[in-house]
Amino acid sequence: MTEKPRSHLSVLNLSCRRGETKLFGALSFDLGAGESLHVCGANGSGKTTLLRFLSALSFPDDGEIFWNGRSIGHALCDYRSRLAYLGHRDAIKEELTPIENLKLAALLSGEDFDPESARGALKRLGVPDGDAIFCRRLSQGQKRRVALARLSLLDRPLWILDEPCAALDPTAAGEVASMIDAHLSSGGLAVVASPSEDAFPHARKLRLSASC
Repeated sequence: MTEKPRSHLSVLNLSCRRGETKLFGALSFDLGAGESLHVCGANGSGKTTLLRFLSALSFPDDGEIFWNGRSIGHALCDYRSRLAYLGHRDAIKEELTPIENLKLAALLSGEDFDPESARGALKRLGVPDGDAIFCRRLSQGQKRRVALARLSLLDRPLWILDEPCAALDPTAAGEVASMIDAHLSSGGLAVVASPSEDAFPHARKLRLSASC
């Protein structure tokens, strides 16, 4: 069996301002295979902004992000193919069933789709009838679970998750934590944002606090 290459994310002197407010400056950290970072802080402190930088959806005022020693600005397509991003919006198709959403995600990512694995992922997260109901009829929490189920089915070493447990009950939130732990155990990396400092106790902490 071929061993997967080890992955490494490095952030050097990242900074961002919003108007007159400095969200963060000179922000640096390194994250290796099997490691996770919990970004915490109050609303408006820059958590989502930082995660969007890490996902190459927007770009910082200063500083650089490196993936395996190479600036992501020089290899955007390759870098984006290595990460899975979950933002505040679940990005699911309301007119499709949960299973159809997972199949579409696999097709768009160029990956094989295993229906039984998809059903298992949905069931673990509390969406047992993945074939039988359209997503528009699901609650907000159930839609979040469908979005989270995509993570375990896509072969992406870097997970970037913005408040993944929003709208979830404690049981589902515990399942999300288990998913992240399994991802890390297989050599993956995870950056997770949450306003609660008590969430994800085993992850390294990065506390953001916006200042003028």
